[in-house]
Amino acid sequence: MQLNSLVEVDQEFRSVSRKLGKRSSMLHIILLLKFLGSYCNEAALQKLGLMLAISKWAVNDYVRRACNAILNQCEQVIKWPSIEERRNINGRIRKANGFC
Repeated sequence: MQLNSLVEVDQEFRSVSRKLGKRSSMLHIILLLKFLGSYCNEAALQKLGLMLAISKWAVNDYVRRACNAILNQCEQVIKWPSIEERRNINGRIRKANGFC
């Protein structure tokens, strides 16, 4: 929900908002997350299209629009951990995998 509220007014969704209404940006984000979270054949555009009863070309457009909208908000959405956070993460990974 937070991600959608950041991007729902983005220019990427203006052309499709008339066709799909307010749920337009949410549908784009959900499809992008499904695409990114899928492995191997599950990420195939045609397979995702079948899931939503849309063409693979439409899936491609949805994913592209969602990516562009998120990248337009990259200062708020994409963050890298500080040096201290990186050290903490490194320590947790080492401990969890027996490297300590």
